[in-house]
Amino acid sequence: MRHAVRPTRLKAYASNHDWRRAETGGEHGVDSIILYLLLGATAGVLSGLLGIGGGIILVPALVVLVGLTQHEAQGTTLILLTAPFGLLAALTYYQSGYADLKIAAILGIGFFFGAFFGAKIATSVPNIVLEKVFGVALLLVALKFLLS
Repeated sequence: MRHAVRPTRLKAYASNHDWRRAETGGEHGVDSIILYLLLGATAGVLSGLLGIGGGIILVPALVVLVGLTQHEAQGTTLILLTAPFGLLAALTYYQSGYADLKIAAILGIGFFFGAFFGAKIATSVPNIVLEKVFGVALLLVALKFLLS
């Protein structure tokens, strides 16, 4: 079984980044836990406010601020998205009449299978290729919103 973050790699990385070291010598220090909480809160606010967060906010932040590879950032974010962490925001939209459960269910079925095949493809390409594809996707989304 492949794991995105290997203990030896974490230890090597932690020795070069003070914010990754816990005061007790653990893998995730207090500073990194605070950073993760702030990133999660920021993505949560933007997700609730604008309907974005996972890919657009967290993936780049995990690469740039935390130092994860593109593969690790995407895998970590997908774990977050599969759990019910956005449930309260979704419930608020639904109670306000702004969520269509039928469309969401159909999208969910497509997402379920699409994410599987996308992950199979993503884990088989080099990190640099994945970064470029991700950057182009973000750029296209930005252009769509800026030019419409």
